[in-house]
Amino acid sequence: MEESKTVLREFEDGVLRLTLNRPALANAYNHEMNMALQKALRDAARDAAVRSVLLTGAGAAFSSGQDLGEMKQAQGKISYRQHLQQTYNPLILQLRQIEKPIVAALHGAVAGAALGIALACDLRIAAEGTQFTVGFLGIGLAPDSGVSLLLPAVVGLGIASELTFTNKIFDARQALGWNLVNRVVPAEELPAQSMALARELAQGPQQIIGLTKRAFNQAVFPNLESVLDYEAHIQAIAQHSADHQEGVQAFLEKRKPNFTR
Repeated sequence: MEESKTVLREFEDGVLRLTLNRPALANAYNHEMNMALQKALRDAARDAAVRSVLLTGAGAAFSSGQDLGEMKQAQGKISYRQHLQQTYNPLILQLRQIEKPIVAALHGAVAGAALGIALACDLRIAAEGTQFTVGFLGIGLAPDSGVSLLLPAVVGLGIASELTFTNKIFDARQALGWNLVNRVVPAEELPAQSMALARELAQGPQQIIGLTKRAFNQAVFPNLESVLDYEAHIQAIAQHSADHQEGVQAFLEKRKPNFTR
């Protein structure tokens, strides 16, 4: 089967660099890109030559999250529960369970499901000027992609609640202050510095890094799988709300939503 061009693979010095490649749409996730990333991670898990993974995005953004145009077309054809069970739930579990370190190199926009994906990575480096938003409530949805667990675990419940309920945009320096990212670097240095970190991790004791990830998962995220399942249940309820229909329409029309519930 031909490799999808929506996720580019490059291998160097033990590092597998995976580049989200839908730059014209700010690397928004469609079904094809999600499946391609899942396959790339499965292949990486089986390949002993791959000792670390670097995840980044082509063009001006890391990722704006789910492709809402695709979801608009799928309305009535698939439940959001089913969608999450096929796409983001297994992807988040892969990122946490692969016994190799994963570095996320963030720039431009990081929103919605892409924030959950970034949080599921082990380390995050952001370029100056990167803009983050939780995103879900802006389109009348509850958080999914592990955000309801990962975000409070990283930044604390109070900050997570404010960022989620207000849907405010925050920058890389604020993210650093909340420990959401490990480092902030000049934008032009992001590729080199993120690759240098991934190379450093590739030189570490891989079996012990894998065991450490298992221990962290058990200590901090022992209920990740059940939380992902519950997020899917909640999202199936939100899917049919008037506020979600209004939120998606407003997003596509580039206007402020008029929520009524």
